[in-house]
Amino acid sequence: MVCKKCDYISNEESKVFGTTLCSICKHFAPEKINDFQNYLLEKIDWKSLDTFRKYDQKPGQKQKQGMRKQAQIGKIVTRPPLGYKISNKNLIQDENASKVHNLFSTFLKEDESLNQLSKKFQISINGIKKILTNRTYLGEIKFDNLIYKSNHKNIISQETFYAVQRKLKTYLRPRN
Repeated sequence: MVCKKCDYISNEESKVFGTTLCSICKHFAPEKINDFQNYLLEKIDWKSLDTFRKYDQKPGQKQKQGMRKQAQIGKIVTRPPLGYKISNKNLIQDENASKVHNLFSTFLKEDESLNQLSKKFQISINGIKKILTNRTYLGEIKFDNLIYKSNHKNIISQETFYAVQRKLKTYLRPRN
């Protein structure tokens, strides 16, 4: 196949909006059809992109490798969630840790909707869902769909966390 943007000849078959592109050009292709048409008009020589092919790297790959390495040793790779702060490159509990613990307990013990919890704790409904499903509160780090043990202190016990997950599963089941 021949890439319509850079004329690179490859065995890989990649299509965007029905147009054949190499893996590098596909990675940078816009998601909107109008932008995509303009993107195709800006021709580029395949030799300019050959460095990426030669070392089999995509943009951001080294950054992601570094983040994965940090997660593997139990370091946070995103900003800290509610209830934690970063001190000396480690997660430590802050004054909002009790608020998080209270949110988990309230959700388990009381029969309140997420909307009611949202108003009570002054956090958006999506924020409530993120907090209730965040594995960081268990003392773990999740990165790239993998879970790593961390060295920070957990706010929520495993029993509480998994009880909340079971309740959320029934609570948030899809509607017909």
